Amino acid sequence: MSTNPHKGASFYGDAVHYRSSEGLSTRPVASSDEIQLSIDPGIDFDDEITGLRGQVRRLRNVAEDIGTEVKYQRDFLEQLQMTMLKAQAGVKNNLRRLNKSIVRNGANHVVHVIVFALLCFFIVYLWSKVSRK
Repeated sequence: MSTNPHKGASFYGDAVHYRSSEGLSTRPVASSDEIQLSIDPGIDFDDEITGLRGQVRRLRNVAEDIGTEVKYQRDFLEQLQMTMLKAQAGVKNNLRRLNKSIVRNGANHVVHVIVFALLCFFIVYLWSKVSRK
């Protein structure tokens, strides 16, 4: 007798299941928790078991391949994480050095940018004057 999580309903529902090509059929009987099972004696169960063993073997190989791939991906991600941590530390150190040099040299770089912009503007102005003549 099977345990039924749904009270008052058959394990297989009200439908009748047939697997006549394999000689196995199930039909609900009067009690909602019982199933009548009839097996055709002409079936070679050894062949069926051998086929199932082959399928289990293939599934086991697939599971092992998945496990190998998971290990490979985990190692790759750990290496990538270490690389990212090193890069992050390098960027942080460079930003710290840049901030120190800015503080040490003051706002001198702003003056250089303004002088460069004025020089570019003056060159464009002279070029426009020369090209009109």
